[in-house]
Amino acid sequence: MRKLSKSRFKAKALEHLREVERTGSELIITDRGRPVVRVIPYHEDPAAALRSLRGSVRKYIDPLAPAVPVGDWKAHR
Repeated sequence: MRKLSKSRFKAKALEHLREVERTGSELIITDRGRPVVRVIPYHEDPAAALRSLRGSVRKYIDPLAPAVPVGDWKAHR
């Protein structure tokens, strides 16, 4: 993974995009040192894009349950 400022990316955008395509590595574009864009190679296989997420869910209880308990709702207004 390489990091590059917006101004350096802009100067040679096509060259940087071809490198991502050729090597398969990702590129992080920064603005004043803060990451703002991640460039990754495109994959036809949707499963390939999801492989990086495998094992990332730590705990699954009930995704439809409210995030804030009903009794605490007034405190979060």
